[in-house]
Amino acid sequence: MMFAQALLLLFVANGAPIVARLLLAGRLAWPVDHAYLFFDGRPLLGHSKTWRGIFFSLLLTSLVALLLALPWQVGLLFAFYAMCGDLLSSFIKRRSGIEPSGRALGLDQVPEALLPLLLLQSPLALTWHDIILLVILFIVLGQLFSRLLYRLHIRNRPY
Repeated sequence: MMFAQALLLLFVANGAPIVARLLLAGRLAWPVDHAYLFFDGRPLLGHSKTWRGIFFSLLLTSLVALLLALPWQVGLLFAFYAMCGDLLSSFIKRRSGIEPSGRALGLDQVPEALLPLLLLQSPLALTWHDIILLVILFIVLGQLFSRLLYRLHIRNRPY
C-alpha cells in the first residue's frame, strides 16, 4: 500500500503548482529567484518557479497525506523535498542553456521524485526496488499525463 501512496504523493507534490496556476492564473506568481541572474547572466531558476507553486505543493501534499492516513508532516516533507529537487533541476537546466519550461527528459523528473523517496524511505516503508520502480513509473506516467493535460488545455506544453 505504501507504494501506491508514495506514487500518489509524487503526483500531488509535483502537480500542485499546475493546479495553483489554473486556479489563480497570474495572481501571486512571485518567482522564487526574484528574477535574479546568476554569474553566467542566465536566470537563477526562471520565471516558472513560483512561491505560489511551492506553497500549493506543501499544502496539498500535506492534506493528501492526511487522507492517506499518513502524518501531515510526511506530506509536508515530501512536498518540500520534491520542490527542492524541482528547483535543483531548474538550476541545472538554466546553467545548460535550457529555457524555463524547456524539456530535459530525466532531469525534469528524477530529482523531484528521487529526493523525497530517498529521504522518506523509512517513514514510507519503501525498499530500494520500490524507489527505482516509482521513479520509472513517475517518468513514464508523467509523460502520458502531460500529453493528456496538454490536450485538455491544462498544461502549456505537452511535456
